[in-house]
Amino acid sequence: MLYCQFPELLFILLQLPVPESLFFEFFSSQFDFPSLQKKYVSENIVLKDGLNKEEKYKALFPQIVALVEGESDLIANTANIVAALKEAFSFFWIGIYFVKDENGKEELVLGPFQGPPACVRIAKGKGVCGTTWQQKTTLIVPDVNHFPGHIACSALSKSEIVVPVIKNDIVCAVIDVDSSELAEFNSIDEIYLTKIAGLISKMI
Repeated sequence: MLYCQFPELLFILLQLPVPESLFFEFFSSQFDFPSLQKKYVSENIVLKDGLNKEEKYKALFPQIVALVEGESDLIANTANIVAALKEAFSFFWIGIYFVKDENGKEELVLGPFQGPPACVRIAKGKGVCGTTWQQKTTLIVPDVNHFPGHIACSALSKSEIVVPVIKNDIVCAVIDVDSSELAEFNSIDEIYLTKIAGLISKMI
């Protein structure tokens, strides 16, 4: 197939002023698109230049879906999801904490992440991550220094969003994203990270 011989062609076509949904619909009708998308996305996250935040999320989400399609390993999939988000948005830090029960004690335990070394274990109700777990709701923190009990894994982190991954009404993980800028996150991040959390919940 042509894309196998010239993967750069796919990149060029994706830069055309055509919505990604229409592009993918056309290719899926003409080619073995799931394998095309899987092969290309496994090596490249493709985003047009000049996209705003919401447009980036919209373009990225189907690529993340393709990236994890057909793979059953949770760590492999969440590692790739985190890498794709880091690649697209250049977040200061992004990672996933999983709720784990060890010796009768539940804690958030660090999973796949991108960025500086991070806190490994977080208790329920502690910091932004632990509070998200406790409250089962997304928290957007414009300035982490004003969040009571904030856990400072890095002094360079200025703002944060934490989204719960919920399965059967139980928080089983959280997506944690930090920025080195104040007030970096808003409802757009919440909407699309919640969609990604829903994708992760189906893997657990």
